[in-house]
Amino acid sequence: MKLDILMSCMHQTDFSLIEKSKIYGSAVIINQCDATDYSEFQTENGIAKMYSVRERGLTKSRNTAIDKSDADICLLCDDDEAFVADYEGKIISAYESLPNADIIIFKMQNRAPSFSDKVQRIRFPKTMKVSSWQISFRRESLLKSNVKFDELLGAGTGNGAEEELKFLQDCIKAKLKIYYVPAEIASVAQENSTWFNGYDEEFFEKRGGTTRYILGWFTASLYAVYYVLRKRKQYNKNISFWNALKAIFRGIRKNNITKQAKAK
Repeated sequence: MKLDILMSCMHQTDFSLIEKSKIYGSAVIINQCDATDYSEFQTENGIAKMYSVRERGLTKSRNTAIDKSDADICLLCDDDEAFVADYEGKIISAYESLPNADIIIFKMQNRAPSFSDKVQRIRFPKTMKVSSWQISFRRESLLKSNVKFDELLGAGTGNGAEEELKFLQDCIKAKLKIYYVPAEIASVAQENSTWFNGYDEEFFEKRGGTTRYILGWFTASLYAVYYVLRKRKQYNKNISFWNALKAIFRGIRKNNITKQAKAK
């Protein structure tokens, strides 16, 4: 099986991210910048292909990378990751041992694990604990089911994040099988976020909007109460509990992203 690392980045002028990320195999890099170009770089065990594009938006970048890949297995990657020495073997081995898996969620070295340390099937609500850089998939499974990343969500849209949750929910609706394998494949810095500017009213309102769009009114409302309670220690210096709760329900009530989707 061939593995492609699908990397999303911006304003790159060379392939230095390949060395920084310790990628030794094949990769598809979508470089959002102010030019249109294509270039290749020979890695130790494959080819890194960089497509420079003028379009903006993280989910657009993900979808473009999937379209440009010709690999059997793809792994999502941001520009602040560093892979372990045997990442390719770990990922391919996981798919060989789980022939029914369409998506496999992996463990990150420097992040607290979200799941117990065993191979397991992942369904909702466990999908809410998954970050994008953990997600790999059989490319053919996505193509056959017509699942893509929702381009109304993610960095660059102004609508907030949760694009990985929407992606996994769409995979579940398409009857694709999601597994978790506790094999560490990389570490992620995530020192700077392109969308998170702190726990303020705008953040909570957008959270309400994204969860309403993905989960529907009832489940989003239950989640809103749970989320505001669970995150209280993290935001209470910036915003009161009641203001956070009002903001998240304001986003649910406005339902802006669903309205955008219907208008398309």
